[in-house]
Amino acid sequence: MATPPSDTPTSPAQPGTVLVIGACGQLGLELTAALRQRYAPQQVIAADVRPPKQAGLLEGGPFELLDVLDLPRLEQLVQQYRPQQVYHLAALLSATAEKDPMFAWKLNMDGLLNVLNTAVKYQVAQVYWPSSIAVFGPDTPRENTPQLTVMNPNTVYGISKLAGEQWCEWYHRKHGLDVRSLRYPGLIGYKSLPGGGTTDYAVDIYHKAVAGQDYQCFLEEDTYLPMMYMPDALKATLDLMHAPADSIKVRTSYNLGAMSFSPKEIAASIRQEVPDFHITYAPDQRQAIADSWPASIDDSAARQDWGWQPEYDLAKMTHDMLAHLREPVTA
Repeated sequence: MATPPSDTPTSPAQPGTVLVIGACGQLGLELTAALRQRYAPQQVIAADVRPPKQAGLLEGGPFELLDVLDLPRLEQLVQQYRPQQVYHLAALLSATAEKDPMFAWKLNMDGLLNVLNTAVKYQVAQVYWPSSIAVFGPDTPRENTPQLTVMNPNTVYGISKLAGEQWCEWYHRKHGLDVRSLRYPGLIGYKSLPGGGTTDYAVDIYHKAVAGQDYQCFLEEDTYLPMMYMPDALKATLDLMHAPADSIKVRTSYNLGAMSFSPKEIAASIRQEVPDFHITYAPDQRQAIADSWPASIDDSAARQDWGWQPEYDLAKMTHDMLAHLREPVTA
């Protein structure tokens, strides 16, 4: 059930109220927790189409049921809580979107437009919306992919993200909406399971290693993709959203980089701590998606404009992932 707000629905919300849409996803769970550490927990409203699968994951602050395609419900929550920031994370990811392209387009595009229009209507100060390396395509330079370059995505997810970037820039230019975005690489974290993305192997592989199981990878062993550990993704997101508006020069979406590696290299890093770990390879339809994406990212614009600097490389991430996944599960 939804947790009622600390005040009545008709009273003004506290300054700094934040609404996180898609709070039960891989990024949403950890971003909600990070925001609740930064602000008073009651000021950060988590919202998703269904409650978290694991009880207790979003305890400590309000939770509301929300299908972002339900515009009246979205407007109701924005009127109720009067957020100054909205983080819109709800989307269907790359591999899952290819299985249901029409619904993926509807969720990814209509959901974003609902959020942007509601933000303008109710004068939300800031909107955050994540883009992805999926906006790039097979004709994009794969090494050190520039901020401005050829962009011809060949997945429904990538097409929707590229269109979304242009909508974000248009709403900033046309309505003055302070909307900000990052092109995430593959995100790796220990707090949630894979969610249907092409880079998800780099999450699942750690779970298998800790469980003492072999791993069958759905990509070829030398497939390089840009990746990022979740603490760096959270840091980048919060740094971007709290940077002065005049330092944000890109209103489509910023390239964001940290590290690039292949399945063979991540397996080797795991064997430094789990010597008997074994990996095999059985590429599937996700290989073609990975082949159309960058191998490494030029994020110099983010570094120059608002001081982006990652903290984790592959070895440091592997050590931290394994340590956390080995921790006993508490009730």
